[in-house]
Amino acid sequence: MIDHLATALGLLGAALMLASYLMKSMLPLRIAALTACCFLVAYGALKQALPTLLLYGALIPINVKKTLQMRRLVQAIARAQADTPVSEWLLPHMHRRTVAAGSTLWRKGDVATEMLYVEGAGLRLAEYGEAVAPGSLIGEIGLFAPDKRRTLTLEAVDDCVVYSLTAEEMALLYYQNPKLGFHVMRLIVARLMRDAARPHEGALAEAG
Repeated sequence: MIDHLATALGLLGAALMLASYLMKSMLPLRIAALTACCFLVAYGALKQALPTLLLYGALIPINVKKTLQMRRLVQAIARAQADTPVSEWLLPHMHRRTVAAGSTLWRKGDVATEMLYVEGAGLRLAEYGEAVAPGSLIGEIGLFAPDKRRTLTLEAVDDCVVYSLTAEEMALLYYQNPKLGFHVMRLIVARLMRDAARPHEGALAEAG
């Protein structure tokens, strides 16, 4: 009886794991993989298959973490509107770092590899001498530009804190939830429209 139960659990786990590899939507994929791991852990315990038990037992907390992260991202983007602060939906996925006064984050002509959320004052666009306002998202346009080149130099005039997201991380988040891409595009278009309406103040649009 126990042997039949173990076999059934193992087959269910294997089927769910296979199904997770065929899914395109990341949240259902994570849920399927997590459920599969639970079935396979039960299979390993009943069959006393230690390698199976250890492998899928280790994968359970990893899949729980990824599933919760994806659920939070889905909920945040579902709530996000065009005027929703970046800190409410993108910041949890960015990496905090301190920038020392006198540092140059990127120069005009550099390849765009990341975008930044600016926590406080301290950054400026060198060519214009214009300060970047706290709470700004900067550099995202460069990630989507055809040549992926920076059009202005960004430097730190004081010590400050920024949060970064690389192009690869943005692509991964977009793959995990395509709605993120639509929200980022909306944000970029809104900035370009604002800058087109007031060209004399449009330096930030060129800071990609």
